[in-house]
Amino acid sequence: LAIKIMVILCRLANLHGFCGFCRTGQKLSTYRRALFYVPANQERKLRKIPQLVADSIVLDCEDGVAEVSKNEARNNVIAFLQSGKPSSMNCELAWRVNSLQSGLLEEDLKAVAEAKVELETILLPKVNSINDLKEFSILFRNYFQYVKKSIMLLIYVESAQSLLNMAKIVNAAFNLSTFCPVYLDGAVFGSDDYCADIGIQRSEDAMELIYARQRFVSVCKAFKLQAVDMVYNDYKNLNGLAAHCHEAKGLGFTGKQVIHPDQIKIVQDSFMPTAEELERAKEIVEEFEKQKTSGIGAFTFHTSMIDMPLVLQAMRTAQLSVESSHVSKWNSPLQLQYNVDAMQFLYLLSFHHLRVIKSKQEKDCVLSIFKNVIVLGL
Repeated sequence: LAIKIMVILCRLANLHGFCGFCRTGQKLSTYRRALFYVPANQERKLRKIPQLVADSIVLDCEDGVAEVSKNEARNNVIAFLQSGKPSSMNCELAWRVNSLQSGLLEEDLKAVAEAKVELETILLPKVNSINDLKEFSILFRNYFQYVKKSIMLLIYVESAQSLLNMAKIVNAAFNLSTFCPVYLDGAVFGSDDYCADIGIQRSEDAMELIYARQRFVSVCKAFKLQAVDMVYNDYKNLNGLAAHCHEAKGLGFTGKQVIHPDQIKIVQDSFMPTAEELERAKEIVEEFEKQKTSGIGAFTFHTSMIDMPLVLQAMRTAQLSVESSHVSKWNSPLQLQYNVDAMQFLYLLSFHHLRVIKSKQEKDCVLSIFKNVIVLGL
Protein backbone atom coordinates (compact mmCIF):
# COMPACT_ATOMS: atom_id res chain seq x y z
CA LEU A 1 0.00 0.00 0.00
CA ALA A 2 2.80 2.41 0.92
CA ILE A 3 4.56 1.78 -2.39
CA LYS A 4 1.37 2.29 -4.36
CA ILE A 5 0.71 5.55 -2.51
CA MET A 6 4.23 6.81 -3.23
CA VAL A 7 3.82 5.96 -6.91
CA ILE A 8 0.56 7.89 -6.97
CA LEU A 9 2.10 10.87 -5.16
CA CYS A 10 5.07 10.92 -7.51
CA ARG A 11 2.72 10.85 -10.44
CA LEU A 12 0.59 13.64 -9.02
CA ALA A 13 3.35 15.84 -7.64
CA ASN A 14 6.13 14.99 -10.10
CA LEU A 15 8.65 14.95 -7.30
CA HIS A 16 11.90 16.53 -8.47
CA GLY A 17 14.04 18.38 -5.94
CA PHE A 18 11.45 20.00 -3.66
CA CYS A 19 8.20 18.33 -4.70
CA GLY A 20 8.67 19.56 -8.24
CA PHE A 21 8.37 23.21 -7.31
CA CYS A 22 12.02 24.09 -7.83
CA ARG A 23 13.00 22.94 -11.27
CA THR A 24 16.73 22.71 -11.73
CA GLY A 25 16.64 21.60 -15.35
CA GLN A 26 16.54 23.82 -18.40
CA LYS A 27 14.05 24.07 -21.19
CA LEU A 28 14.80 25.60 -24.53
CA SER A 29 12.24 28.19 -25.51
CA THR A 30 11.62 30.72 -28.24
CA TYR A 31 13.05 34.20 -27.91
CA ARG A 32 9.97 36.43 -28.40
CA ARG A 33 10.78 40.04 -29.20
CA ALA A 34 7.67 40.56 -31.32
CA LEU A 35 4.45 38.69 -30.58
CA PHE A 36 2.43 39.34 -33.75
CA TYR A 37 -1.33 38.70 -33.78
CA VAL A 38 -3.13 37.47 -36.88
CA PRO A 39 -6.96 37.35 -36.55
CA ALA A 40 -7.75 33.73 -37.40
CA ASN A 41 -11.04 34.59 -39.12
CA GLN A 42 -9.29 36.64 -41.83
CA GLU A 43 -8.00 34.24 -44.46
CA ARG A 44 -6.32 37.01 -46.44
CA LYS A 45 -4.05 37.77 -43.49
CA LEU A 46 -3.46 34.10 -42.78
CA ARG A 47 -2.13 33.63 -46.31
CA LYS A 48 0.49 36.31 -45.67
CA ILE A 49 1.96 34.57 -42.63
CA PRO A 50 4.83 32.82 -44.50
CA GLN A 51 6.19 36.26 -45.48
CA LEU A 52 6.28 37.58 -41.91
CA VAL A 53 9.52 37.76 -39.93
CA ALA A 54 8.27 38.07 -36.34
CA ASP A 55 9.78 35.85 -33.65
CA SER A 56 6.31 34.63 -32.71
CA ILE A 57 3.19 34.64 -34.89
CA VAL A 58 -0.08 34.17 -33.04
CA LEU A 59 -3.21 32.72 -34.62
CA ASP A 60 -5.74 34.73 -32.65
CA CYS A 61 -9.18 33.42 -31.73
CA GLU A 62 -9.77 35.85 -28.88
CA ASP A 63 -9.86 39.67 -28.89
CA GLY A 64 -9.04 39.99 -32.58
CA VAL A 65 -12.15 38.03 -33.59
CA ALA A 66 -15.80 39.12 -33.30
CA GLU A 67 -18.25 36.82 -31.52
CA VAL A 68 -20.04 35.88 -34.74
CA SER A 69 -16.75 34.78 -36.32
CA LYS A 70 -15.44 32.52 -33.56
CA ASN A 71 -16.35 29.26 -35.33
CA GLU A 72 -14.78 30.45 -38.57
CA ALA A 73 -11.59 31.43 -36.74
CA ARG A 74 -11.43 28.07 -34.98
CA ASN A 75 -11.84 26.17 -38.26
CA ASN A 76 -9.19 28.32 -39.93
CA VAL A 77 -6.73 27.55 -37.14
CA ILE A 78 -7.31 23.84 -37.65
CA ALA A 79 -6.86 24.11 -41.42
CA PHE A 80 -3.71 26.21 -41.06
CA LEU A 81 -2.11 23.85 -38.54
CA GLN A 82 -3.06 20.77 -40.55
CA SER A 83 -1.25 22.19 -43.57
CA GLY A 84 1.93 22.36 -41.50
CA LYS A 85 4.33 25.22 -40.92
CA PRO A 86 6.00 26.30 -44.20
CA SER A 87 9.70 25.41 -44.29
CA SER A 88 10.49 29.06 -44.97
CA MET A 89 9.09 30.09 -41.57
CA ASN A 90 11.84 30.32 -38.97
CA CYS A 91 9.58 31.44 -36.13
CA GLU A 92 7.19 30.24 -33.47
CA LEU A 93 3.59 29.55 -34.50
CA ALA A 94 1.31 30.09 -31.51
CA TRP A 95 -2.43 29.96 -30.87
CA ARG A 96 -4.36 32.32 -28.60
CA VAL A 97 -7.49 30.60 -27.36
CA ASN A 98 -10.56 32.23 -25.88
CA SER A 99 -10.62 32.81 -22.14
CA LEU A 100 -12.33 30.62 -19.57
CA GLN A 101 -14.68 33.50 -18.78
CA SER A 102 -15.91 33.62 -22.38
CA GLY A 103 -17.33 30.10 -22.18
CA LEU A 104 -15.62 29.28 -25.49
CA LEU A 105 -12.36 27.74 -24.29
CA GLU A 106 -13.62 24.17 -24.18
CA GLU A 107 -15.01 24.47 -27.72
CA ASP A 108 -11.61 25.73 -28.90
CA LEU A 109 -9.67 22.91 -27.27
CA LYS A 110 -12.13 20.20 -28.27
CA ALA A 111 -12.21 21.22 -31.95
CA VAL A 112 -8.43 21.41 -32.33
CA ALA A 113 -7.85 18.20 -30.35
CA GLU A 114 -10.35 16.26 -32.46
CA ALA A 115 -8.40 17.34 -35.54
CA LYS A 116 -5.24 15.87 -33.92
CA VAL A 117 -3.11 18.81 -35.04
CA GLU A 118 0.30 19.56 -33.53
CA LEU A 119 0.53 22.62 -31.28
CA GLU A 120 3.76 24.47 -30.63
CA THR A 121 2.62 27.18 -28.21
CA ILE A 122 -0.70 28.09 -26.61
CA LEU A 123 -1.58 31.51 -25.19
CA LEU A 124 -4.13 31.56 -22.35
CA PRO A 125 -5.75 34.98 -21.80
CA LYS A 126 -7.32 36.48 -18.67
CA VAL A 127 -5.82 34.19 -16.05
CA ASN A 128 -7.06 35.69 -12.79
CA SER A 129 -6.51 32.93 -10.26
CA ILE A 130 -5.05 29.51 -9.55
CA ASN A 131 -8.54 28.13 -10.03
CA ASP A 132 -8.46 29.33 -13.66
CA LEU A 133 -5.32 27.25 -14.18
CA LYS A 134 -6.96 24.25 -12.56
CA GLU A 135 -9.92 24.42 -14.94
CA PHE A 136 -7.64 24.92 -17.94
CA SER A 137 -5.41 21.99 -17.00
CA ILE A 138 -8.36 19.63 -16.62
CA LEU A 139 -9.76 20.59 -20.02
CA PHE A 140 -6.38 20.44 -21.70
CA ARG A 141 -5.51 17.08 -20.22
CA ASN A 142 -8.86 15.61 -21.22
CA TYR A 143 -8.61 16.68 -24.85
CA PHE A 144 -4.87 16.54 -25.56
CA GLN A 145 -3.91 13.11 -24.29
CA TYR A 146 -2.50 12.33 -27.73
CA VAL A 147 0.23 14.97 -27.45
CA LYS A 148 3.70 13.42 -27.28
CA LYS A 149 5.81 16.48 -26.45
CA SER A 150 5.22 19.44 -24.18
CA ILE A 151 3.51 22.54 -25.53
CA MET A 152 4.79 25.94 -24.45
CA LEU A 153 2.34 28.11 -22.49
CA LEU A 154 2.11 31.88 -22.12
CA ILE A 155 -0.38 33.36 -19.66
CA TYR A 156 -1.96 36.82 -19.73
CA VAL A 157 -2.19 39.27 -16.84
CA GLU A 158 -5.14 41.53 -17.68
CA SER A 159 -6.85 42.56 -14.44
CA ALA A 160 -6.13 43.96 -10.99
CA GLN A 161 -6.90 40.56 -9.48
CA SER A 162 -4.49 38.85 -11.85
CA LEU A 163 -1.72 41.35 -11.10
CA LEU A 164 -2.28 40.98 -7.36
CA ASN A 165 -2.17 37.17 -7.61
CA MET A 166 0.52 36.99 -10.28
CA ALA A 167 3.32 35.40 -8.24
CA LYS A 168 0.99 32.68 -6.95
CA ILE A 169 -0.45 32.12 -10.43
CA VAL A 170 2.99 31.80 -12.01
CA ASN A 171 4.20 29.44 -9.32
CA ALA A 172 1.15 27.22 -9.79
CA ALA A 173 1.51 27.40 -13.58
CA PHE A 174 4.96 25.82 -13.34
CA ASN A 175 3.25 22.71 -12.00
CA LEU A 176 0.83 22.33 -14.90
CA SER A 177 3.28 19.98 -16.59
CA THR A 178 2.53 17.52 -13.80
CA PHE A 179 -1.00 17.07 -15.12
CA CYS A 180 -1.02 18.06 -18.77
CA PRO A 181 1.55 18.42 -21.57
CA VAL A 182 2.32 22.13 -21.20
CA TYR A 183 5.11 24.13 -19.57
CA LEU A 184 5.10 27.81 -18.69
CA ASP A 185 7.44 29.90 -20.81
CA GLY A 186 6.36 33.52 -20.40
CA ALA A 187 3.73 36.06 -19.44
CA VAL A 188 1.98 38.82 -21.40
CA PHE A 189 0.67 42.11 -20.00
CA GLY A 190 -2.76 42.97 -21.43
CA SER A 191 -2.99 46.71 -20.84
CA ASP A 192 -6.34 47.47 -22.48
CA ASP A 193 -8.27 44.93 -20.44
CA TYR A 194 -6.34 46.00 -17.35
CA CYS A 195 -7.31 49.64 -17.91
CA ALA A 196 -10.94 48.65 -18.40
CA ASP A 197 -10.84 46.59 -15.22
CA ILE A 198 -9.57 49.42 -13.00
CA GLY A 199 -11.60 52.11 -14.77
CA ILE A 200 -8.94 54.28 -16.41
CA GLN A 201 -8.09 55.47 -19.91
CA ARG A 202 -4.68 54.72 -21.34
CA SER A 203 -2.67 57.80 -22.32
CA GLU A 204 0.05 58.15 -24.96
CA ASP A 205 2.91 57.88 -22.46
CA ALA A 206 1.07 55.24 -20.38
CA MET A 207 2.38 56.69 -17.13
CA GLU A 208 -0.78 55.50 -15.37
CA LEU A 209 0.43 51.93 -16.03
CA ILE A 210 3.99 52.31 -14.77
CA TYR A 211 3.33 50.55 -11.44
CA ALA A 212 1.45 47.66 -13.06
CA ARG A 213 4.16 47.16 -15.68
CA GLN A 214 6.99 47.30 -13.14
CA ARG A 215 5.25 44.81 -10.87
CA PHE A 216 4.55 42.53 -13.83
CA VAL A 217 8.20 42.60 -14.92
CA SER A 218 9.44 42.02 -11.38
CA VAL A 219 7.41 38.83 -11.04
CA CYS A 220 8.53 37.61 -14.46
CA LYS A 221 12.18 38.23 -13.62
CA ALA A 222 11.85 36.58 -10.21
CA PHE A 223 10.65 33.40 -11.92
CA LYS A 224 13.01 33.69 -14.92
CA LEU A 225 10.13 34.19 -17.38
CA GLN A 226 9.94 36.18 -20.57
CA ALA A 227 7.93 39.38 -20.06
CA VAL A 228 5.95 40.61 -23.08
CA ASP A 229 4.78 44.23 -22.97
CA MET A 230 1.49 45.82 -24.06
CA VAL A 231 0.36 46.65 -27.59
CA TYR A 232 1.13 50.08 -29.04
CA ASN A 233 -2.22 50.78 -30.69
CA ASP A 234 -1.27 53.76 -32.90
CA TYR A 235 0.26 51.47 -35.52
CA LYS A 236 1.01 54.29 -37.99
CA ASN A 237 3.10 56.22 -35.46
CA LEU A 238 6.37 54.33 -35.80
CA ASN A 239 8.39 56.96 -33.94
CA GLY A 240 6.02 56.65 -31.01
CA LEU A 241 6.37 52.87 -31.17
CA ALA A 242 10.16 53.12 -31.08
CA ALA A 243 9.98 55.36 -28.01
CA HIS A 244 7.64 52.92 -26.27
CA CYS A 245 9.95 50.00 -27.09
CA HIS A 246 12.92 51.89 -25.67
CA GLU A 247 10.99 52.50 -22.46
CA ALA A 248 9.78 48.89 -22.26
CA LYS A 249 13.29 47.55 -22.72
CA GLY A 250 14.47 49.90 -19.98
CA LEU A 251 11.81 48.53 -17.63
CA GLY A 252 13.00 44.97 -18.24
CA PHE A 253 10.49 43.68 -20.79
CA THR A 254 11.87 41.14 -23.24
CA GLY A 255 9.38 41.78 -26.05
CA LYS A 256 6.20 43.50 -27.15
CA GLN A 257 2.84 42.60 -28.64
CA VAL A 258 2.42 43.68 -32.27
CA ILE A 259 -0.74 44.26 -34.33
CA HIS A 260 0.61 45.49 -37.70
CA PRO A 261 3.42 44.15 -39.94
CA ASP A 262 5.07 47.59 -40.08
CA GLN A 263 5.68 47.37 -36.34
CA ILE A 264 7.61 44.10 -36.41
CA LYS A 265 11.09 45.28 -37.44
CA ILE A 266 11.10 48.25 -35.07
CA VAL A 267 10.07 46.06 -32.15
CA GLN A 268 12.54 43.27 -32.89
CA ASP A 269 15.43 45.68 -33.41
CA SER A 270 14.55 47.55 -30.21
CA PHE A 271 14.81 44.48 -28.01
CA MET A 272 18.30 43.59 -29.19
CA PRO A 273 21.44 45.35 -27.93
CA THR A 274 22.90 48.07 -30.15
CA ALA A 275 26.41 47.70 -31.55
CA GLU A 276 27.67 50.16 -28.92
CA GLU A 277 25.92 48.31 -26.08
CA LEU A 278 27.30 45.01 -27.30
CA GLU A 279 30.86 46.30 -27.60
CA ARG A 280 30.76 47.81 -24.11
CA ALA A 281 29.32 44.59 -22.66
CA LYS A 282 32.01 42.44 -24.24
CA GLU A 283 34.75 44.76 -22.97
CA ILE A 284 33.34 44.67 -19.43
CA VAL A 285 33.18 40.87 -19.45
CA GLU A 286 36.72 40.61 -20.80
CA GLU A 287 38.02 43.03 -18.15
CA PHE A 288 36.19 41.11 -15.45
CA GLU A 289 37.90 37.88 -16.55
CA LYS A 290 41.27 39.61 -16.23
CA GLN A 291 40.52 41.14 -12.83
CA LYS A 292 38.92 38.15 -11.09
CA THR A 293 42.18 36.19 -10.93
CA SER A 294 43.64 38.93 -8.73
CA GLY A 295 40.71 38.77 -6.32
CA ILE A 296 39.40 42.25 -7.13
CA GLY A 297 35.63 42.53 -6.60
CA ALA A 298 35.14 45.88 -8.31
CA PHE A 299 37.23 47.57 -10.98
CA THR A 300 37.39 50.77 -12.98
CA PHE A 301 36.23 50.62 -16.58
CA HIS A 302 36.86 53.84 -18.49
CA THR A 303 35.38 56.34 -16.00
CA SER A 304 32.93 53.97 -14.29
CA MET A 305 33.22 51.69 -11.28
CA ILE A 306 32.06 48.18 -12.23
CA ASP A 307 30.90 45.63 -9.65
CA MET A 308 29.29 42.20 -9.96
CA PRO A 309 25.70 43.36 -10.74
CA LEU A 310 27.00 45.41 -13.67
CA VAL A 311 29.11 42.46 -14.84
CA LEU A 312 26.00 40.27 -14.83
CA GLN A 313 24.13 42.88 -16.87
CA ALA A 314 26.98 42.91 -19.38
CA MET A 315 26.96 39.12 -19.60
CA ARG A 316 23.23 39.16 -20.31
CA THR A 317 23.69 41.77 -23.04
CA ALA A 318 26.42 39.71 -24.67
CA GLN A 319 24.26 36.60 -24.44
CA LEU A 320 21.32 38.32 -26.17
CA SER A 321 23.45 39.14 -29.17
CA VAL A 322 24.00 35.50 -30.03
CA GLU A 323 20.71 33.97 -28.90
CA SER A 324 18.57 32.38 -31.52
CA SER A 325 16.56 30.88 -28.68
CA HIS A 326 16.01 31.72 -25.04
CA VAL A 327 16.74 29.42 -22.11
CA SER A 328 14.49 29.54 -19.07
CA LYS A 329 16.32 28.03 -16.09
CA TRP A 330 13.28 27.67 -13.84
CA ASN A 331 15.36 27.64 -10.66
CA SER A 332 14.19 30.75 -8.85
CA PRO A 333 14.13 30.53 -5.04
CA LEU A 334 10.75 32.27 -5.08
CA GLN A 335 9.25 29.05 -6.37
CA LEU A 336 9.93 27.67 -2.89
CA GLN A 337 8.39 30.69 -1.18
CA TYR A 338 5.03 29.93 -2.76
CA ASN A 339 5.15 26.16 -2.41
CA VAL A 340 2.10 26.07 -0.14
CA ASP A 341 0.01 27.82 -2.81
CA ALA A 342 1.24 25.34 -5.39
CA MET A 343 0.45 22.49 -3.04
CA GLN A 344 -3.10 23.80 -2.68
CA PHE A 345 -3.26 23.85 -6.46
CA LEU A 346 -2.15 20.22 -6.58
CA TYR A 347 -4.67 19.37 -3.90
CA LEU A 348 -7.50 20.92 -5.91
CA LEU A 349 -6.43 18.97 -8.96
CA SER A 350 -6.10 15.77 -7.01
CA PHE A 351 -9.87 15.44 -6.70
CA HIS A 352 -10.07 15.19 -10.47
CA HIS A 353 -7.20 12.73 -10.80
CA LEU A 354 -7.96 10.54 -7.79
CA ARG A 355 -10.44 8.63 -9.90
CA VAL A 356 -7.47 6.45 -10.93
CA ILE A 357 -7.35 5.16 -7.33
CA LYS A 358 -9.80 2.31 -6.95
CA SER A 359 -9.56 1.59 -3.23
CA LYS A 360 -11.34 3.92 -0.80
CA GLN A 361 -8.60 3.20 1.75
CA GLU A 362 -5.91 4.35 -0.68
CA LYS A 363 -7.90 7.44 -1.64
CA ASP A 364 -8.45 8.46 1.99
CA CYS A 365 -4.76 7.93 2.74
CA VAL A 366 -3.62 10.06 -0.21
CA LEU A 367 -6.04 12.87 0.67
CA SER A 368 -4.83 12.79 4.26
CA ILE A 369 -1.22 13.11 3.12
CA PHE A 370 -2.10 16.05 0.88
CA LYS A 371 -3.96 17.78 3.71
CA ASN A 372 -1.06 17.31 6.11
CA VAL A 373 1.44 18.61 3.58
CA ILE A 374 -0.65 21.75 3.12
CA VAL A 375 -1.09 22.30 6.87
CA LEU A 376 2.60 21.76 7.59
CA GLY A 377 3.70 23.87 4.62
CA LEU A 378 6.10 21.19 3.47
